[in-house]
This record gives sequence, C-alpha cells and structure tokens, in this order.
Amino acid sequence: MTNVLIELKNHAPFTLLGALTGIILMVLFRNVEHQTIYKLFYIFHPAHVVLSAMVTASLFRLHAKAKKFILVLIIGYVGAIGTATLSDSVIPYFGEEILGVAVPSEAAVHGHNLSDSSLKDAGGSRWKELHIGFIEEWYLVNPSALLGIFIAYFLPRTKFPHAMHILISTWASSAHIMMNTHQEITAVLAAGIFIVLFISVWLPCCFSDIVFPMLFVTTEEGHTCHGHHH
Repeated sequence: MTNVLIELKNHAPFTLLGALTGIILMVLFRNVEHQTIYKLFYIFHPAHVVLSAMVTASLFRLHAKAKKFILVLIIGYVGAIGTATLSDSVIPYFGEEILGVAVPSEAAVHGHNLSDSSLKDAGGSRWKELHIGFIEEWYLVNPSALLGIFIAYFLPRTKFPHAMHILISTWASSAHIMMNTHQEITAVLAAGIFIVLFISVWLPCCFSDIVFPMLFVTTEEGHTCHGHHH
C-alpha cells in the first residue's frame, strides 16, 4: 500500500501537467465540429489502450511465474480496456454531469419541447453520450489492446515514458468532454474540468500500471516489481 501511495505521489506532477494541456486542447478546439472531435477521441483513445495494454501485460509478464499467453492476454486486455474506458469515458461523463456542461439528452429535449434552434444553441443536433470505445468502435479499440499485449508478450518493458501515457489519456478525456459540452469555457468551468481531467487520469492509470497486474502475482514473485519507472 505504501508503494502505491508513493507511485501516486510521483505521478501527480505529470498528471497536473497533462490536465493543463487538456484544458489548452479544449480551448484550441472549442469551435471545431462535433464529428472532428469524435475522430480525435478515436485517435487518442485507441492509442491510450495500446499503451495501457503494453504496461499492464508487461508487468504481469515479467513478474508472474505463469508465462502462458492466454493469461497475459486476459489480464492485459481487461486491465487496458477497463482502465482506458473508465479514464477516457466513464469518469469524464460523470464529470460532465456534475459540472452541468453536458448536451441535453434526447429525453430531456422532448420533455421540454426544445426547438431545433434551441438544440443547436446547445451544441448542435446531437445528444450527450457515454462513448464506450470497445463497443462503439470495437474494430479500432479491441485490436489496439491486442497490439499492446502482443508487444508486451514478446518485448515486455515497463519503463515507458509515463508522460506520454498521461498526455494521451488526458487528451482522450478532453475529447470526450468536448463532444458533450455546449457551454463556453469560463475560468470557473476550466477549473472544474481541470479537476475532472486530473481524477480521470491519475487514479485509473496508476491502478492499471501498478496495482491491477500485481493482483495476479504472488508476493514472492512480485517483491522486486515496486519502484519501477515509466
């Protein structure tokens, strides 16, 4: 537990910087069409999945006695897909709801008899959505996880540039928020989004890279794993 807390503390500065770049990204792309942001999300999200799969599968591959590919595949896939979905989609979605920036749902629009013009003012003719990549764009996201797992199985490495992982994850989370946001980004809103981005990346990514794969490694196997750097 102490090692995990140390890793969380060490990763916090990278995450703070990543969250700042996420805000900058949102400001730069604030007037971009929804479809373009959607495409950006499905560039950053699969890239995040690849990196998560590589780190998670590598850590398990290096420290577990059982080297069977099927075990590496299962742990790498569940760890990468679960964490990336939580980080890039689920937490940002709930953050959007809490901040009150989300585009109205279809049910809400019909319930309040909003006109087409009112809907466009709220961000165009679209509804707020929770974008689950491995289902929505399964042919992009699932192969990305498999790619990361294959790389990790044959060339297991845990010393990846963690800053890259943080940045890509943050940009994916930012893109998800942008897809569902209809408000101007004020200083107060930017501060709220900054907090959401930090939480979205910090806890899930550290859990994926450090805690999750080691749940399946015995104490004797994993006693040398702590203190690795990405």
